[in-house]
Amino acid sequence: MASLQTSFTSLVTKKHNNYHLYKFVPGFEPRTTQAADRYYQVKGLLSTKATLAVDRRISVGDSVSNVAKQRKHTVDPAAPDFLPLPSFEECFPRSTKEYTRVHLSGDNKPFDTYDTSGPQNISPKLGLPKIRKDWIDRRAGLGTPRYTQMYYAKQGIITEEMLYCATREGLTPEFVRSEVARGRAIIPSNKKHLELEPMIVGRNFLVKVNANIGNSAVVSSIEEEVHKLQWATMWGADTVMDLSTGRHIHETREWILRNSSVPIGTVPIYQALEKVNGIAENLSWEVFKETLIEQAEQGVDYFTIHAGVLLRYIPLTARRMTGIVSRGGSIHAKWCLVYHKENFAYEHWDDILDICNQYDVALSIGDGLRPGSIYDANDSAQFAELLTQGELTRRAWEKDVQVMNEGPGHIPMHKIPENMEKQLEWCNEAPFYTLGPLTTDIAPGYDHITSAIGAATIGSLGTALLCYVTPKEHLGLPNRDDVKAGVIAYKIAAHAADLAKGHPYAQSWDDALSKARFEFRWLDQFALSLDPMTAMAFHDETLPADGAKVAHFCSMCGPKFCSMKITEDVRRYAEEHGYGTVEEAVKGGMEAMSAEFTRAKKTVSGEQHGEVGGEIYLPEVTPRDFVLTDQHFNVEIVTRKGTRGARYGTPTYAWDHFLTPHSFLPSIIAGNAWEFGTGVLHLVIWQGGVDKNPSNLTKVISL
Repeated sequence: MASLQTSFTSLVTKKHNNYHLYKFVPGFEPRTTQAADRYYQVKGLLSTKATLAVDRRISVGDSVSNVAKQRKHTVDPAAPDFLPLPSFEECFPRSTKEYTRVHLSGDNKPFDTYDTSGPQNISPKLGLPKIRKDWIDRRAGLGTPRYTQMYYAKQGIITEEMLYCATREGLTPEFVRSEVARGRAIIPSNKKHLELEPMIVGRNFLVKVNANIGNSAVVSSIEEEVHKLQWATMWGADTVMDLSTGRHIHETREWILRNSSVPIGTVPIYQALEKVNGIAENLSWEVFKETLIEQAEQGVDYFTIHAGVLLRYIPLTARRMTGIVSRGGSIHAKWCLVYHKENFAYEHWDDILDICNQYDVALSIGDGLRPGSIYDANDSAQFAELLTQGELTRRAWEKDVQVMNEGPGHIPMHKIPENMEKQLEWCNEAPFYTLGPLTTDIAPGYDHITSAIGAATIGSLGTALLCYVTPKEHLGLPNRDDVKAGVIAYKIAAHAADLAKGHPYAQSWDDALSKARFEFRWLDQFALSLDPMTAMAFHDETLPADGAKVAHFCSMCGPKFCSMKITEDVRRYAEEHGYGTVEEAVKGGMEAMSAEFTRAKKTVSGEQHGEVGGEIYLPEVTPRDFVLTDQHFNVEIVTRKGTRGARYGTPTYAWDHFLTPHSFLPSIIAGNAWEFGTGVLHLVIWQGGVDKNPSNLTKVISL
């Protein structure tokens, strides 16, 4: 094994001239011209076939392969031709691939963001480049008993997939290998999915987002589902689950796999149910096994299997408000109740593991008893299944099968931490994969928001993969716009979680955009955002002119009240007056104003009191009558000491003798906060009028 490990490690760490393996490292510069080329243009990787390669012969000689059935060429009966989607360049102006490199203005260095969109401008009928073919072929010649990433990791071997993930995450390959070996991370990567760009799911890596697509018996075509795949990955989906339940499930999945650079997951029980005409009682282990092998042969990267829905747990849902809301969970539950037998997926778990470790299919142990309402959150049924998930996880690791655990669901915020704590303890830190959770049930049409709140919370606590929720959740099958809204909401949640966990890449992205915002680099702000075109459109609704793209304000505050512009002016003032820093400028200004205030002189009842600005109490004076001369107002004003203090003097206040004429009093007092604390009215006279600018005070007269 030592020699095997040495030769294999040497093999996978050498330079790859035909493919740029360094997918993403912040600040990474390609070493060669070839490395900078788009990977779908690399020699030998682009398929020249005009149709999908779905009629390949099954050449694996084991018993598993004999169950897989040969399929004819895939044709979408509803829409044989594919309409183009908006291009990467249209969605992300000022950005280039192969990681998303955002080109910034001026002397600012480009910023590189993690990219999931895959090769561009390739017809779906061609399929994507098979970038993993050489990797898989080389490993097949090593004669290892198993093909899983976990097996290689336990042997100390760093695979190409591990190296690829390490460079995308900006971490060492050894750290990736270690996390996979201990089961704390998975790399979903079926050896038949040659088009895959490997990614890693684990609590010590960037939080990932899954998008669900798939047709139903009511609506949707193969073309539409492929478009949803491309659209979801364009906006940042790290994995995609095909949840098709209608006709042409196999064909739809084939199109999706051949056009996917991200891992594809499925719920095999859906297709198994379709094979028995939708009658749960007609399901059997044999039908389910055949479906697993069929999908593994196509290249599905991970299966969701609800093996934790045990017969004895089903009665625990009787008192729920919403019962069993998982489709897969309800199918297994019905079968168990009809035959009063244990879940066949649980009974045949070892057989399932044998299939998975031949193809390196990861398992997502489904939460078939997840709560479907806030009322049902954290109940006994949910946690009983989670406990069984832990048992199934450890059994999978014994056979070197990668595992993650699915979680809820509908959970109020104060109950979210308990879910994370129990999963970490009971499932030995296997990656947690949650649907949200939704934090309230009152917002149909906005559940992408209610769930993103929960997703950000549980992601910050250690959840590794967040399954998105679209605005159509609970209402209907999502369309392309719904997919985008769901992905964006969950990319925000995942990024917020990464910030909370202290991930340096997440912080650097925020810093880059914040700097652009403060410097009023509007185009850079748009380009650095998750959705540049929407950000630009919102800005241009009120300030569409080109000049607004360089203006030092937006329509929210305008040119005079923009806090960032004011701060910029302060910094400019500090620089012009020789202050080293803003802090020094603030300190100097405060000291100058303090000195000026302290030196202020007051005249009270004809007596001048010098430097009393720093005094709390002024000398007591005796009020007296007096007459203002014509040089001030050309009116005679007589007053006496008032009987009470007031902020604004009006004729309604209780004075012994009111000021006369009464009509003039409001014009003297209005808009000025006079002090009556001593029972003496202070009027400010400046150049024959009432001065409303305190900085221009030249004379203070006391009554």
